[in-house]
Amino acid sequence: MVRIKTVATQLPPYSRTTKEIIPYVKEWLAGQEERFQRKVIKIIGNAGIDRRFSILDADDMFILRSFEEKNQLYIQGTLPLAENALRKALKKADWAAKDLDYIITVSCTGFMIPSVDAYLINNVGLRQDIVRLPVTKMGCAAGVSGIIYAKNFLKANPGKRAAVIAVESPMSTFQQEDFSMVNIVSAAIFGDGAACVLLSSDTQDEGPIVKDEDMYHFFDATHMMGFELKNSGLHMVLDPSVPETIAAHFPKIIYPFLEKSNTSIEEINHLVFHPGGKKIVKTIEDLFGVLGKNIDDTKEVLRIYGNMSSATVLYVLERFLEKDIPAGEKGLMLSFGPGFSAQKVLLEW
Repeated sequence: MVRIKTVATQLPPYSRTTKEIIPYVKEWLAGQEERFQRKVIKIIGNAGIDRRFSILDADDMFILRSFEEKNQLYIQGTLPLAENALRKALKKADWAAKDLDYIITVSCTGFMIPSVDAYLINNVGLRQDIVRLPVTKMGCAAGVSGIIYAKNFLKANPGKRAAVIAVESPMSTFQQEDFSMVNIVSAAIFGDGAACVLLSSDTQDEGPIVKDEDMYHFFDATHMMGFELKNSGLHMVLDPSVPETIAAHFPKIIYPFLEKSNTSIEEINHLVFHPGGKKIVKTIEDLFGVLGKNIDDTKEVLRIYGNMSSATVLYVLERFLEKDIPAGEKGLMLSFGPGFSAQKVLLEW
């Protein structure tokens, strides 16, 4: 059996409340049509996020930078986040760095070759024969993707241990000269952060069992979510039809997976969902609310931290691992990402 041993999270050094951010946004919007300015302020104020965390202070967010400069900020800012998240997770698990057999790093908000895992091998003192898998281009779904990849490796290799580290800086992709609604919505809902989940197929380790996993791919939906690579950096792609598309596919996303796993939605006690944004959360809440389920922890993570892309679902998972959950209860992890895809993991305590 493959179990989740622990989760640790790491936030960047800078943060501002929504109220504190508004004056900066007003200054950024100077020169734009007044009605448009009011609309943008309303979008940011109504995003359902109390505070946003960033590798950059608000004073530095609106400085015009080249793609090279933005990517360098991403590298400088995310490396310490990833390292601290891994160190904290190892300490919580009481594992040594050399206990790890497999390391997966996921990120989509910048480019780094060698990838972050190579730096972690040196900085944290991992083994020279550790197996590496850097994952990019999976977007918000990658936190669950990483768990799926780790589970399959550990299932095939009993007695081994793995780390999945998700580290993102959507703030470093902010486009200072782009006043499109997609760039504004992106700035309104995203924040920076990192998380590390440790998994094990060693019989000595405890934690919820990863019972099953699944990926559901939407056909003809590659336009719905992702980044466009331009001279000024990564420009967010976020189709407004995402919530409606999720709702339309909901039965095919959930029920066949649970049936394959010999369970049903009635037997799911806990929903560990990635909070994509206020509209997606509302869509998911409506779909599961009629089934008597809640996504309160997902909503809280969005409110406190915003959407940190791939790392966010691990913040939600951490909240469940800190609860006293009775043996035998089940949890469903779910994230959506570019492709368009829905990625799921079934847990059992």
